Amino acid sequence: MQAAPPPDALKDADAVVHLLGEPIAQRWSARTKASIRDSRVLSTRLLVGALRELPGESRPAVLVSQSATGFYGAGDDHEVDEGAPAGNDFLAGVVKAWEAEAIAAESLLRVVRTRSGVVLTPEGGALARMLPFFRAGVGGPVAGGRQYVPWIHLDDVVSGLRFALGESRAAGAVNLTAPNPVTNAEFSRALGRALRRPAVAPVPALALRLLYGEMAQVVVTGARVVPRRLQELGFAFRHQLIEAALSDVLS
Repeated sequence: MQAAPPPDALKDADAVVHLLGEPIAQRWSARTKASIRDSRVLSTRLLVGALRELPGESRPAVLVSQSATGFYGAGDDHEVDEGAPAGNDFLAGVVKAWEAEAIAAESLLRVVRTRSGVVLTPEGGALARMLPFFRAGVGGPVAGGRQYVPWIHLDDVVSGLRFALGESRAAGAVNLTAPNPVTNAEFSRALGRALRRPAVAPVPALALRLLYGEMAQVVVTGARVVPRRLQELGFAFRHQLIEAALSDVLS
């Protein structure tokens, strides 16, 4: 978004869902890092500015602004909920700045910052990149496989966004992840079983760093993120276990 949305696109709308952002999964250069940051931070700033210009009676009641579990940076095996602090790597800095722009709208309307994890869909994202290797029988755990993957089925992403729109108690940061995060090794074994293929070929961290450079840090690290706020609000996940979720996505 290089310019503010036209007022007519926002006037008298019930709600706004903001999902814009340059893809993360690419080799990072100074230019791509700037695009990753600006596409999120500046687009949110422009959107909030446009909302501020609307008369109160014609302003939407809620803004659901996309965010990411990258906020937390690299973690260990301890559970991380919405109360955890931001990490200190590049992606955590981007997400923190991104969310700050959405927080600026809290004086205008209800704002929900949905920190989504790794979305399970064969149509794009991390899973789509993994499938060719696993289908060929050469997939396996990455960088030892001990890092956690905060995954979520696409169905629950859509349902979670709709829940955030309609639930008046939802506000602030909300982790949009499944209740049972798994390690990369567990994820790999579950994907292999879902595809009926072996999943034992390890992928060394060095190979990923040679391929993706700094971006490889996103893959070789992770955080054990749990959706504490959604659970407190009574959201019902359709897909809570990784193997069943993968089988459903790939069926």
